[in-house]
Amino acid sequence: MNKLLIQKREELSETRVAKMVFPGTTNHYDTLFGGIALQWMDEVAYIAATRFSRKTVVTISTEQIDFKQPIPAGILVELVARVIHVGRTSLKVEVSIYLEQLHSDGQEKAITGHFNFVAVDEESRKPVPIFDEDTATN
Repeated sequence: MNKLLIQKREELSETRVAKMVFPGTTNHYDTLFGGIALQWMDEVAYIAATRFSRKTVVTISTEQIDFKQPIPAGILVELVARVIHVGRTSLKVEVSIYLEQLHSDGQEKAITGHFNFVAVDEESRKPVPIFDEDTATN
């Protein structure tokens, strides 16, 4: 595989999404539901994986998700997704959620996790290569 092509696609596929944590997404402790955080992370990982591969991809697994600190209501979060590994038909995306106070500078990492995707043929739903042969060698 062409390492320069992979590096360029990794850069272009980095995805950042900002969201507010509103009361409808929080639990009885007034912090973001873990399931909502995972949904947001899977969505941004999917966008990064699709931007990288330009193929139909599906989530096949997640790896350890580290919840380092609770995410309170009323805070801004930024989700950052990066492709960190590419196989023949699959790829791995790292997603981090950063906390950001609305009225002060700086961010603090709250959650990190890895999401694994496989590229599939739209009709058969069988795995297909991330790169076509001519793309991989050019």
